[in-house]
Amino acid sequence: MPVHDEEKERTRTAVRDGYARIATLNVTGSGGGCCGVVSISPDQLVKQIGYASQDMTCVPEGANLGLSCGNPTAIASLKAGEVVLDLGSGAGFDAFIAGPRVGEKGRVIGVDMTPAMLAKARTFITHYRKESGLDNVEFRLGEIEHLPVADASVDVVLSNCVINLSVDKPQVWREIARVLRPGGRVAVSDLALLQPLPEVVASNLEALIGCIAGASLVEETRLMMAAAGLGDINLESNSGYVDALVNVNDPLYADIAAKLPAGSTAADYITSLSISARKA
Repeated sequence: MPVHDEEKERTRTAVRDGYARIATLNVTGSGGGCCGVVSISPDQLVKQIGYASQDMTCVPEGANLGLSCGNPTAIASLKAGEVVLDLGSGAGFDAFIAGPRVGEKGRVIGVDMTPAMLAKARTFITHYRKESGLDNVEFRLGEIEHLPVADASVDVVLSNCVINLSVDKPQVWREIARVLRPGGRVAVSDLALLQPLPEVVASNLEALIGCIAGASLVEETRLMMAAAGLGDINLESNSGYVDALVNVNDPLYADIAAKLPAGSTAADYITSLSISARKA
């Protein structure tokens, strides 16, 4: 295996192991996840970044692990009967929110590469069916660079704070374009960089698992999406997520702040990005 491929595989394994620990230890959804969120509860976090209480009516307790950095369902404009694909679906939080919106004739497919996360999400399906009266959510094992989904079979692709973790982001965007039907939509929340991180942060493994060190520059994201064949691209920077973690002195963000040049803050480098696009 070439050295570059070995490095990618080591990174992928580190990410998978990190999120397996979250799935295994976070059995009640009590904090600790993307970006090291241990100082604010998952419920507090999702309220801070724009989820409403009515969004979570059918979400099983424990499905919210505090891994969100935005609310992709808010920009998805989901319609009854649509097929939705949730990349890096984790314990199923956004999938269970999307399910009632697409209704009985719709379908939500969650894909995650971490077996422990997949197992956790599947344990919640019975509760979701009971609360919603729907049987329209499923979870599949797979990598977002190689989606276990047929060509042109999806109306909407969702993802929440996951693409930044990929070792091959251009391939992820190509896969998104492949599975979308003509006119299909992208609704993604992800962390992105406003400027390059100092090397001491960019090379930090905890910052990688915490969704920061692997994030792309905002304009790099636009270029990757366009190269994959997506159009009507809109990238909107939102400060709420980073502000929330800085304000509660989250350990990872505090560590990053200590390594930044004097006078700068995490918000000068990192942003939560609402990403929308359409396949021609």
